[in-house]
Amino acid sequence: VVTMNDVAISSSLKVAGETFDSAIIRYLRRRHNVIIGPNAAEEAKITIGCVYERGQEVSMRTKGRDLKTGLPKEVELSSTEIYEIFKRPARQIVDEVTSVLEQTSPELVADISVNGIVLTGGGCQLWGFDKLLTDWTGIPCTLADDADSCVGLGCGKSLQWIGRMQEGTINLARRKLMKE
Repeated sequence: VVTMNDVAISSSLKVAGETFDSAIIRYLRRRHNVIIGPNAAEEAKITIGCVYERGQEVSMRTKGRDLKTGLPKEVELSSTEIYEIFKRPARQIVDEVTSVLEQTSPELVADISVNGIVLTGGGCQLWGFDKLLTDWTGIPCTLADDADSCVGLGCGKSLQWIGRMQEGTINLARRKLMKE
């Protein structure tokens, strides 16, 4: 949570795009006896990935290697299957957001509830992520413009103020360790 050019509350979770890709790979191996690579998993995630039930199901075909025969095999993957696969990692993210909001001062939470949550990063572009967070938190969520690179661009822009910054990632990490 950022306020007045300072970090009020922060948290980090190792659940991201690669976690969703790995979930697709494991699912296809268990359910269809097919091994696919990370690129095919990412394509499926981008094409039909969702963390909220879609009104209309979409599907795609993906190619991999059959575990039994070792030969190429094509399988149909639906958005409903992906939704089931992604429930757990998406819930981990929602739980972390909820935890951060619980640690945030009541005044800031009130401001956030009025202004909303801005989602950044590639993972937030999964279909329905904004709806999922809005349902769980009751706070409106919007996707940042250029969500993939806005964090990197913001960090680059902040370098011009680095001499005037009072906090940095090292100090934030130290402060978190001191609380524990």
